[in-house]
Amino acid sequence: MPFLQRTLPLILAFVAGIVGILTFYIPAASGIETEGATWYRIIFAFSMILGIHSLLSMHWRRIRRRQAGWGYSAVTWFGFLAMFIFGVWNNSHGPGAPIDLQGGGMVWLYDHIQVPAGATMFSLLAFFIASAAYRTFRARTPEAAILLVAAVVVMLGRVPIGVYLSEHVPTLSQWLMATPNMAARRGILIGVTLGAIATSLRIIFGIERAYLGEEPEDV
Repeated sequence: MPFLQRTLPLILAFVAGIVGILTFYIPAASGIETEGATWYRIIFAFSMILGIHSLLSMHWRRIRRRQAGWGYSAVTWFGFLAMFIFGVWNNSHGPGAPIDLQGGGMVWLYDHIQVPAGATMFSLLAFFIASAAYRTFRARTPEAAILLVAAVVVMLGRVPIGVYLSEHVPTLSQWLMATPNMAARRGILIGVTLGAIATSLRIIFGIERAYLGEEPEDV
């Protein structure tokens, strides 16, 4: 049905967008904002269920077809089932008892598997960052030379050796982070915000229809 597939989603997006905007300018609409936040959490819960189903289905197909890397998919399935079981029954008092958030299998899995795995991933990323920094900071242009000097000063100001080199290094490092860096960050945030506003208006007024599987209309 074309109405349910195209027109109805556009109407819902328009109404939701307009209501979301009005809640910031009409004090009496604060109740609508609270109700909308509740419905947002409900929709988010269902979308999480769909996301989990999609993820597990994809990995199950890899396991069933013995595709390349299917062992990792098996680990994903095992980890999900173990975490789900301990999440539902994370105590020794049986189902229905309060979940123990200070111990039990769920906390053990998180502390001894999730946390070390995350630390390992970020420690590996440090080597990629160092490699990228080496390629980026080669002073082939004046801009690259300024970036190289600023990066060296900031790094020296964050470690004890910077104080031994000069007492002004930490101060200069703090100034670089608080003034030029903050100015650049604010410029980027302003640009991102303006882009988000433009995209939101395109969705509200039906110009952007990528979420419907359609190409956006030219304006």
